[in-house]
Amino acid sequence: MIIRLAHTSDLPSIIDIYNQAIPSRQSTGDTQPVHFEDRLAWFEEHRPDRYPIFVAEVDTQVAGWCSLSAYRPGRAALRFTAEISYYIASVYHRQGVGTALVQHALAACPALQIKHLFAIVLEGNQASLKLLQKMGFEQWGYLPRVASFDGREVGHVYCGRHV
Repeated sequence: MIIRLAHTSDLPSIIDIYNQAIPSRQSTGDTQPVHFEDRLAWFEEHRPDRYPIFVAEVDTQVAGWCSLSAYRPGRAALRFTAEISYYIASVYHRQGVGTALVQHALAACPALQIKHLFAIVLEGNQASLKLLQKMGFEQWGYLPRVASFDGREVGHVYCGRHV
C-alpha cells in the first residue's frame, strides 16, 4: 500500500468511493450520488500544504482516501483544529486501509500546524467508531437525531483527539 497526496486525476476515484458509501445510510449524510462538478471546488480547497487529501493505493488502484478540512474557516482561534474524513472502497474494507490513512494523516498534522483533530460519525457506524477509538480518539460530543434517512433519525457523534 502506498499513501500519497491526491491529484486532480484521482478525483473520479475519490468520488466513486464516496458514492459507494451513500446507500448504507451510515457513512455520510448525502443521500444522492455526487458528481465531478459537485466536488471539484471541494477538492481545490484542500491545499496540500494546509488541508491535504491523501489517497491509499493498492496495486495502482485507489483503495481509499482521507481529507483534512478546515474547521470554521476564517476564525483565527480555530486555525489549529481540523476535521478528518475518510472513505474506503468496499472491496478494501477490513484490510487496514482506513487505519493506514488515519495514521498517515495524524503523522502529517504537526507539519500542517494541526493540533486538534476531530471526526463526525453517524451514530451506528460502528466500524468507524472502533477505528477512531483504536487511533486514540475519544467522544467529544453528540448531536441526537440530526440526520434523517427515510424516516429513521440518527445522531452525529463527534470524536476527537489532540495531536
